[in-house]
Amino acid sequence: MRVEPAATLDGHFAVPGDKSVSHRALLLGAIADGTTVIRGFGRSADTESTLNAVRALGVQVDEDGDELIVYGVGLRGLQSATIDCGNAGTLARLIVGILAFQHGTFTLTGDESLSARPMERVAEPLRRMGAQIETTDGYLPLTITGGPLQAIDYELPVASAQVKSAVLLAGLGAVGRTTVIEPVPSRDHTELMLQAAGVRIVVRPSSVTVDQATSLRLGAVEVPGDFSSAAPFIVAATLLPESRITIHDVNLNPRRTGLLDALERMGARVGILTRRRVGFEQVGELEVRGAEPTATTITSVEVPKLVDELPLFGLL
Repeated sequence: MRVEPAATLDGHFAVPGDKSVSHRALLLGAIADGTTVIRGFGRSADTESTLNAVRALGVQVDEDGDELIVYGVGLRGLQSATIDCGNAGTLARLIVGILAFQHGTFTLTGDESLSARPMERVAEPLRRMGAQIETTDGYLPLTITGGPLQAIDYELPVASAQVKSAVLLAGLGAVGRTTVIEPVPSRDHTELMLQAAGVRIVVRPSSVTVDQATSLRLGAVEVPGDFSSAAPFIVAATLLPESRITIHDVNLNPRRTGLLDALERMGARVGILTRRRVGFEQVGELEVRGAEPTATTITSVEVPKLVDELPLFGLL
């Protein structure tokens, strides 16, 4: 295959389904009551690992292209299993919170890259809740023996949507009310999906509180286009003169679109043509035109909103 550099970009397109939403829809659908239909599922190696994980845990999932039907087994219905997380850090960290209150013993493994990523930052707050978790010197493989949990108030040392989500998910099975306090706001896909599933949850500017749940029911999840997949095209169209592209049905969750805020300060020509709510997420169309961006400073408060896109600033 030969790739020629482009002088300009012109056209319109859609991007694959949002991976962050896809992970969470599968995991919550697995422990929900009844069936959950996931439309627009974002296919990737990481989300395939999550699909394989819920099946290993005894959950039936039927597939028809990018539509999945998940037959939930209830809040505590997952079966003991060894789960290969591949390179999916979102899976490895979120699923620990769910497995902590199940009836069984579970082992998480991963590839060489994932096995070099720390797991204690997730295990430590869950142990405070009573979870029985053993890591391998702080890394994968990791073993969880499910059991009763107690709610806690936990202050995150650094902003992390994955750690926040793990604690909130564990809170579904913990006696009492679990609160996570954030230094700065991070992605809120978990909170939005829990609300949609009927969980009692209170969201404040710097904290999230979840009550112990007896059941969840999602019904249907419409997965918007992945903003992180759109980001390289947004940057490329900004840099190439006379470019003009439109990206359809992309996730415009304000806690995911920090790149747009930064580009606006830099003088980029990025506009939101339409904005609407699809399920529990904001979705819309973006138009990007060529521009001559200037330098800007990214603050620590902004980082959680554009963490996936940070490498792209090396091009700008």
